[in-house]
Amino acid sequence: MANILIIGGGIVGLSSAYYLHKSGHTVTVLDKGDITDNCSFGNAGMIVPSHFIPLAAPGMVQQGVRWMFNRKSPFYVRPSLHPELVNWGLKFLKHANAGHVSRSAIPLMELNLLSKQLYIDLAKEPGFDFELQSNGILSMFKTERAAEEEAHIVKRAQELGMNMAILTSEDCKKLQPNLNLDILGAAHFRDDAHMSPPKVMNALLRFLEKAGVTIARQQEVTQIETAGSKITRVFTGKKVWEADQYVLATGSWSPAIAKMMNIKICLMPGKGYSFMEPEPQQRMTIPALLCEARVAITPMDGGIRYSGTMELDKINTRINMQRVRGIVESVPRYLPNLHPALPAEKDIWYGFRPSSADGLPYIGRSTKRDNLVVATGHGMMGMSLGPATGSLVSQLISEQKTTIDIYPFAPSR
Repeated sequence: MANILIIGGGIVGLSSAYYLHKSGHTVTVLDKGDITDNCSFGNAGMIVPSHFIPLAAPGMVQQGVRWMFNRKSPFYVRPSLHPELVNWGLKFLKHANAGHVSRSAIPLMELNLLSKQLYIDLAKEPGFDFELQSNGILSMFKTERAAEEEAHIVKRAQELGMNMAILTSEDCKKLQPNLNLDILGAAHFRDDAHMSPPKVMNALLRFLEKAGVTIARQQEVTQIETAGSKITRVFTGKKVWEADQYVLATGSWSPAIAKMMNIKICLMPGKGYSFMEPEPQQRMTIPALLCEARVAITPMDGGIRYSGTMELDKINTRINMQRVRGIVESVPRYLPNLHPALPAEKDIWYGFRPSSADGLPYIGRSTKRDNLVVATGHGMMGMSLGPATGSLVSQLISEQKTTIDIYPFAPSR
């Protein structure tokens, strides 16, 4: 058994620690913060086998350009000639085609289905009550154009063997009779599920610390020492960490950490916002995706979490209230009896989704560092794909055959 150092304490890092510990390895997790401030806690909490179409898809370029001129739009790229953004943009353009979408469908579906099963297994373990609900997700649309797009997704999903259907507005009303709807209909992604991200993260932390896994908070990596093709030491200020094997699971901070090992990882941070509102009536039982608005709504922890936007920019601490206002104003257009108030800045969570240029995560061994496994770039699906990624990382380090083919996710692609 090996001594493993995981850099990053989000859902991918903690899931990797969980499965590595279960496999008998000695594990340490480093995180630059106190862990409760990372992207995983503010996630929409959706487990999404339905999301087999990557962000890099036909039509996204034209749609993205249109959205850039709307201050409340769900997608924005801050114009810049920074080499990282230019490189990312060129690769995105290269992959935004039907062939890439077709090749990505099965790998993404398999990865999400594996993760869903692992969530189901995890929910059966003592101390892992995280409100897992397998009611599916309703992808609600208001326009004929969106209806056609959803129908296309459903048809392709059914060809792949997934359980999806197009519902009328009345069909949707029967599923949640206490919700008013102003929609044409919805795609019901019946293989999807949802849970409470904070409860998942806290359950993992409790288990790991009780099991003797070292969770080192406030340990920002400042230097990584290499010799030949191996990592030898990791520095967090004056502290030194050594291990047999290393896992890079630092989300949007991955390019900067990888650079310390003379490795390039092409991804950009996509800022998203979320906020909670109480919902004592419990009118919503099935999460919703508002198609045209690109907003996610999830019943969670006795309330409702509203989340959305994708701002591709450098990591920053700005809160764009116009984007948040866009989320707030879109909700009653679909659900007239849900009227979230514009939250105060202090009540708005924001995080950075590590978005690869082709929309696929990076999962696999580094070709430049023999003792490094890369696990990052999950975009908006980090929480959904956390357990699957952690399990695959453990299998790689334990030199076992992986549950699914991970070649499409190779970090060197």
